[in-house]
Amino acid sequence: MAVKVVYETHSITVDNETGVATGWLPGELSERGRELAAELGVRRRGVDVVYCSDLRRAVETVEVAFGGGKEVRLDARLRECDYGSYNGRPVSEVAALRRRHIDTPWPGGQSYRQVVAEMAGFLGELREEWRGATVLVVSHSANRWALQNLLDGTPLEELVDAPFRWQEGWEYEVA
Repeated sequence: MAVKVVYETHSITVDNETGVATGWLPGELSERGRELAAELGVRRRGVDVVYCSDLRRAVETVEVAFGGGKEVRLDARLRECDYGSYNGRPVSEVAALRRRHIDTPWPGGQSYRQVVAEMAGFLGELREEWRGATVLVVSHSANRWALQNLLDGTPLEELVDAPFRWQEGWEYEVA
């Protein structure tokens, strides 16, 4: 049996609203982000379990969404790409350099290919433990690119250059 994976990015942060690429910094939800997180909890109340990045902004999203009413498992493999010395820099600066870091790690950080490898290991464990279940994953944009690369075959070169378009989650089936 397959696992249904429902993927949601963490809610809007103060950094998102001010154009900062948070990377591995904790981040904090904005007022609008807290409202959207509450909506997420209503929208996804039927999931069997929630997996979440251990970065503060993702944890805060899940806390607001579910308030302890769901089993939540934090997983460091679901962290945003580590931009190293570029964590906390302007999004425009980071976005202009993404393609260079598909295979080459950011200075003091990691590459997007390393994010894909972390996601592959995570999905392997989901297949074993959650067959037939619906799993909500709350994470970051690089992790969604990893899912698209692994499950849809979309090249990372296309994903890192595409503009981010938020939506109310993405659904995947992991066989």
